[in-house]
Amino acid sequence: MSDIFLFGAVSHLPLLRTVLGRGLADLQILPCDLQDHTGIVGPDETGLLLQPEDGKTVSGLLVRGLGDRDIARLAYYAGALGKQRKTVTLHPGDGSVLQGQVFFQRPSQQNAPAQGSTGQACSDEGWVVKWGSFAVRVATEVMVHFGHLSEKQIASRLPGIRIRAAAWVAAQARPADLTRDLSRDVVVHAHHHPYSNFFAAQEMDLQYRRFDGTLSPVLNRGAQVLGQAVVVLPYDPARDAVLLVEQFRTPVFIAGDRAPWGIEPVSGLIDPGETPEMAAHRETKEEAGLHLSRLEPVASVYSSSGSSTEFVYIFIGLSDLGNVNKDGGLAEEGEDIRSQVVGFDALMEGIDTQQFCDMPLVTAALWLGRHRDRLRISA
Repeated sequence: MSDIFLFGAVSHLPLLRTVLGRGLADLQILPCDLQDHTGIVGPDETGLLLQPEDGKTVSGLLVRGLGDRDIARLAYYAGALGKQRKTVTLHPGDGSVLQGQVFFQRPSQQNAPAQGSTGQACSDEGWVVKWGSFAVRVATEVMVHFGHLSEKQIASRLPGIRIRAAAWVAAQARPADLTRDLSRDVVVHAHHHPYSNFFAAQEMDLQYRRFDGTLSPVLNRGAQVLGQAVVVLPYDPARDAVLLVEQFRTPVFIAGDRAPWGIEPVSGLIDPGETPEMAAHRETKEEAGLHLSRLEPVASVYSSSGSSTEFVYIFIGLSDLGNVNKDGGLAEEGEDIRSQVVGFDALMEGIDTQQFCDMPLVTAALWLGRHRDRLRISA
């Protein structure tokens, strides 16, 4: 059966093109209704889930003319998102009734917490503006692995995929270099995705425009593909002290360093839908149990532009460090974090003697040194 009812995110046509991996000109796409069902906003707000409800109607798209490979690609994408196909009765709007298939969330997920219900389809303008580009980017990475990784394997990688997708959308929104035309000045010959998990690795065979106006040779270059992150150095102006956290860092251990327990500020990845400021408050609460009264922006920078896509927002967070819980972190994320309060003079001595190996900490501490007097006066 090739009649598929699409509802929610996948009824956004750019997303459908991405999932199918081809154009849509040969398909018949018609408005269609599914009766006795409603749309429930998913826990992450990026799409709607179907639930049976008498008297309600969900509007979507009926897609006809899909081939076997199209169906397989749709099933792979939906399966990775925890959905499976069911046969339902559909109403195309011409008075007829037909049997088709729709992707429902699996039974184990039907009672997942939802944030509200709505009768609006995800293809509405408001959803497209907020989540359309993000959903397409998620689908782009998911479908790269079609035929290589199982739906279950992709499902386990979705948190990282979503974080990377949100970071890509944010990067697209940053100001462009108006002195260059990327469509002319960068030529991509191949794009490879050799590894995708919580973090990912990508490679490109590309050429770029050199300063003498010629194109470079075709180069193979790679990057560790990460999301956006926040770094927060909590500072108590009254006590003239900061809070530092200590935790085991696997990359430092992999590097061969014999001191893989690092002394750092609070840090963490920005979740889809979060602002850097929201993530800063959340991470500080999770890792150190602290409430921040104010955030002072320090920098918004790539952490290592020659090897990583990570973009970091660094803050000083004003807080009362009078009653600090030494233990922090989320057990479900494998975190085991110990906090310590360090006076400003001791912090700067550690910077001067190169005691600290964490670059965001050094950056935040040097900024604090420049602005400390102002913060103490205004607190």
